[in-house]
Amino acid sequence: MPQMMPLNWITLLLFFTLIFYCFNNLNFFSFLYNKKKTNLTLKSFKLNWKW
Repeated sequence: MPQMMPLNWITLLLFFTLIFYCFNNLNFFSFLYNKKKTNLTLKSFKLNWKW
């Protein structure tokens, strides 16, 4: 039935959008960052500006 085709396209669009969303969420939340523990010391320089 051609009258039902727009409904089919909408359901396909929603279905693939949902799959895309789930796939991206799984990839985003399954990736773990390895934090490097480094001792960073910030050197502060006192600059006296003479204008």
